[in-house]
Amino acid sequence: MKTSGIKDHRQIGQELDLFSFHEYAPGAIFWHPKGWIIYRTLQEFLRNTTLLEGYLEISTPVLIKTGIFKKSGHLEHFRENMFNFQIEDQAYSLKPMNCPESAIVYGSQIRSYIDLPIKLSEYGILHRNELTGVLGGAFRVRQFTIDDAHLFVRPDQIGKEISKLLRLVIEVYKSLGFKPRFYLATRPDKAMGDVKTWKEAEKDLEIALKNAKVNFGIKHKDGAFYGPKIDIHIKDSHGRDWQLATIQLDFQIPQKMEIFYVDKDGKKKQPVMIHCGITGSIERFIGILLEHTQGNLPFWLSPVQISILPITERQNREARKIYEKLLKSGIRAEFDNRGKTLQSKIRDATLQKVPYMGIIGDKEIGSESISVRTREGKDLGLIKIPEFLKKLKEEIDKKI
Repeated sequence: MKTSGIKDHRQIGQELDLFSFHEYAPGAIFWHPKGWIIYRTLQEFLRNTTLLEGYLEISTPVLIKTGIFKKSGHLEHFRENMFNFQIEDQAYSLKPMNCPESAIVYGSQIRSYIDLPIKLSEYGILHRNELTGVLGGAFRVRQFTIDDAHLFVRPDQIGKEISKLLRLVIEVYKSLGFKPRFYLATRPDKAMGDVKTWKEAEKDLEIALKNAKVNFGIKHKDGAFYGPKIDIHIKDSHGRDWQLATIQLDFQIPQKMEIFYVDKDGKKKQPVMIHCGITGSIERFIGILLEHTQGNLPFWLSPVQISILPITERQNREARKIYEKLLKSGIRAEFDNRGKTLQSKIRDATLQKVPYMGIIGDKEIGSESISVRTREGKDLGLIKIPEFLKKLKEEIDKKI
């Protein structure tokens, strides 16, 4: 495992002015403007990807009566990790997960068998009561967001929907430069429900993995308390193993939350709930991505994508026009008109991991072009501005 010389994501975050931590909010992140761009861009990528797969986004309360978690079974199995308190003699919790709330949205109206699958996604803020001693930057926090989804399906739809999720995870990870590895996690010792139902659920996941033609290992007794799951791991550029995505099959919470659909025979049937998070905690994923790339994020995800560098004050006016044209085209540009030397500006942009530097001098203005240099020090030469804009948009579209 190659770990020497790796910058910690907290150091990278400080150097690139992405986020900070403060004693007033242990286990939570203060996102700075550049870091929040990364967060929102990643979230929008996930949102747009799942939208194409028929997901419907919802939002549910962060503060909710503890009774919902008693009903769902979470309180029994998860109490020590929850923030619970009293308000006017009523027990409340900061929600540690989105599943019971999604079940409430599903159960808000009568569903027919022809309505399923119903796919509800949520980017809700979650809180878990982690001990102060185990908190660690973005990797272990008390407040975080999961790119969460809950699919309500008929039993005959399980295989098809799990296969779709596996393909979706593979595609997303490929866009981010990762090759996923898969594990089937089986029934833990402390679990809800009968063994027979668990065995059927484990078999369903195993068949889906085999149909997807992916190699997978077994994590014995490592499933969630309400159902078995598929864990997805990656290795970063330093050879370290990370568990990120998870796909969980759940027969228990639909029963506990008393949700149903009306089948073709007119009888009420219980749906199966599939839990899925592609990145897991978005905060943790960004921390992993920063260490994986050492801050050299892909172009589409970089908070500043190009820095426009006029050589002297004489080019400021025309350079600003180019800068504004980039902004109007949806490119995240910055305009460095400080009275510094060009080499100093290039050095600063390189240290800030800006993918491209656009140098503007008299030659560039005269030819309506831009001289482009990469953060790796490669000189791309003189490029016509329309041609360069086309190149940048293609990189965004292709997630390069």
